[in-house]
Amino acid sequence: MLTLFRTGSLFSALLVAVIAAVVSIFSGLAISEALRQSAGPGTAHDVVSWWPLLLYGPWMVASLSILRAALHQRRAIHSWSIVLLFSTLATLLCVAQAPRTFAAQAAATLPPIAALACFQQLVRQITLTRPPRHPVPRHRNRTASPLRPPAAPSSPGTPVSEFPVVDHRPAGHSAPGYRFRYGS
Repeated sequence: MLTLFRTGSLFSALLVAVIAAVVSIFSGLAISEALRQSAGPGTAHDVVSWWPLLLYGPWMVASLSILRAALHQRRAIHSWSIVLLFSTLATLLCVAQAPRTFAAQAAATLPPIAALACFQQLVRQITLTRPPRHPVPRHRNRTASPLRPPAAPSSPGTPVSEFPVVDHRPAGHSAPGYRFRYGS
């Protein structure tokens, strides 16, 4: 039963990876013309054909860094910021090239956002299929100091602490009411 569960989980993760790759490829193909048009008329023709790579190159490099970090169970905040930045730039450039109708602008935003959403789900699948090597709490739990016993409520019947009480004043200068010296 456990191996069937694990096989199903891995198959699901593999399926998510394939779908995320296909959506990312189709997303790049769908917006490549809009990205080429955003290069402007003053840009050389050779550069215009590679213009989408200027956006999706850093996106892919950061994505691979995120995948690697997920496999090693590490955070990738810097890489996620790069993916979000270049996804936002791609979306804005596509919207700028789209006709000024609501449907056209919504369609222009769909490919980069779909690629980003699929990628995020892929990373989630990787982190779910790889259990942590050692369970570590996300936040450190503060524990009581081992030198102090837990505080007990004061009441007339509460016993006195087991720690020795020492008067740290020099001998011979006792205050009124202090006649004994404990501990040491």
